[in-house]
Amino acid sequence: MSQSISQSTTDKVRWTAADLELFPENGNRYEIIEGELLVTRAPDWRHQKASTRISTALDTWSLSTGLGEAVQAPGLVFTAADNVIPDVVWVSRERLAALLDEAGHLTGAPELVVEVLSPGSENERRDRELKLKLYSERGVQEYWIIDWQRQQVEVYRRSQALLRLVNTLFSPDRLLSPLLPGFSYPVSQLFQ
Repeated sequence: MSQSISQSTTDKVRWTAADLELFPENGNRYEIIEGELLVTRAPDWRHQKASTRISTALDTWSLSTGLGEAVQAPGLVFTAADNVIPDVVWVSRERLAALLDEAGHLTGAPELVVEVLSPGSENERRDRELKLKLYSERGVQEYWIIDWQRQQVEVYRRSQALLRLVNTLFSPDRLLSPLLPGFSYPVSQLFQ
């Protein structure tokens, strides 16, 4: 009897996408990575400002080139146990239709994912470790982490089947990407 009790107390609850339907609409953001539930509060003003600015820049570039689409806070459902809400994604026109399910969620890796860090060690762990690993495993080609507190952008690119840090950009630098020919955005504008 004591064996089953000690086992049940050490078993970890594995959350799924179906469980997310049960949570209230209360301003919190609920995500699941490898069955682990991650709850964050609504992002603050500086977070949303940086997210809106990069999304707008990517959207403007996309409209002018016709090469893809940028969206803020889409549902990204890789599996029932891996369901996240990145701050911004960019998907090429060629891949978009194949990635959308009937509910309008992305079910595969967009080419580019952007996360804006929120303050706190748990938030940093989520974006720098858990999401980096998830996006790497699922085939994201490029991952940008915008850190408005340090006023920098970390750029990860796929190399040898993994996302690897290739550059840390600061205010005088410009965001460029081989995925986005001709795209150029001053890092300083993210933090003005």
